[in-house]
Amino acid sequence: MAAAGGAYPAEAQGGAEGRFFLCDIFDAIPKNDLASMEHPLFSLATRPDRRILNYEHNGAEITVVPSVKGLATIHDKDILIFCISQLMAAQNAGRQLSRTLHLKAHDLLIATNRETSGDAYRRLRESFERLAGTRITTNIVTGGEEVTSGFGLIESWEIVRKARGGRMVNVAVTLSDWLFRAVLSKSVLTLSRDYFRLRKPLERRIYELTRKHCGRQSAWTISVETLLKKSGSASPRRVFRKMVRDMIEAQPLPDYAMEELPGDLIRFSQKYAVTEPGALDAPVLKATTLERARDLMPGADVYGLEAEWRAMWARSGRPRLRQADAAFLGWVKKRGAE
Repeated sequence: MAAAGGAYPAEAQGGAEGRFFLCDIFDAIPKNDLASMEHPLFSLATRPDRRILNYEHNGAEITVVPSVKGLATIHDKDILIFCISQLMAAQNAGRQLSRTLHLKAHDLLIATNRETSGDAYRRLRESFERLAGTRITTNIVTGGEEVTSGFGLIESWEIVRKARGGRMVNVAVTLSDWLFRAVLSKSVLTLSRDYFRLRKPLERRIYELTRKHCGRQSAWTISVETLLKKSGSASPRRVFRKMVRDMIEAQPLPDYAMEELPGDLIRFSQKYAVTEPGALDAPVLKATTLERARDLMPGADVYGLEAEWRAMWARSGRPRLRQADAAFLGWVKKRGAE
């Protein structure tokens, strides 16, 4: 690994046993691991949270212990989402992976819809510290393995290069084996890009749960009591119910609508139909078209672009396309010019 102020070594693109993976994929589609979407591993607090969290549900047991810096927050999780997104895009492109990643701090801030002020870099460093300091003991299965183990959300991090003023430029992050197994086994789900526009912690957490449980179903219903437990919120049920009702009024979730039902139930339903490549009326793209898209937007995740284009096509009423390949490439050109 290069010392602070150094450059990346030539073997940056080594395999899973190599030195590290270079995060260089432009516009990788956001991905999140299934386990942390299902279970509350992150604090929803906006101030330092030094509680020890204990959670048990349907056989899954979790204990989360903070460092002196406090528990990792759901906003700190942006770093993990960025890393998972880069690794999944590379895996889909046939590249070799490593659980040690080198990334540019500026790229991470832009990808997660954050400002790039000096204060933003300071907050980013604090996020790395909380992620490395928070310790988890769990028996949650990742990659088909159920092993009761303790680990940090990231194993380590290091500022590899700083700017003249001391601001971090390049950062090395080593993911836990637990999280890396989730990537290798593709135990992940795609997130809406608008996820990073959700500023309230509870909105982010409820979106995660809805994306995981509603998925491709038309709707998902859950009791307020169970939603409170799975969210990890520290609020009393009365306060939590009020926050959920405020969300129902505001409808902030990307892709999903919320409504309250009798019996203290909350129903989540899809705003738009999700369209897969194999659907009967879905446009089919040629392999050469995806290669052409890669030429038009070098470094982009073309599979992510395809998924985004299909979602846009579904939202626009699923029109019949005489030349789907040409329509897709035209959209890619416009997307690249934005």
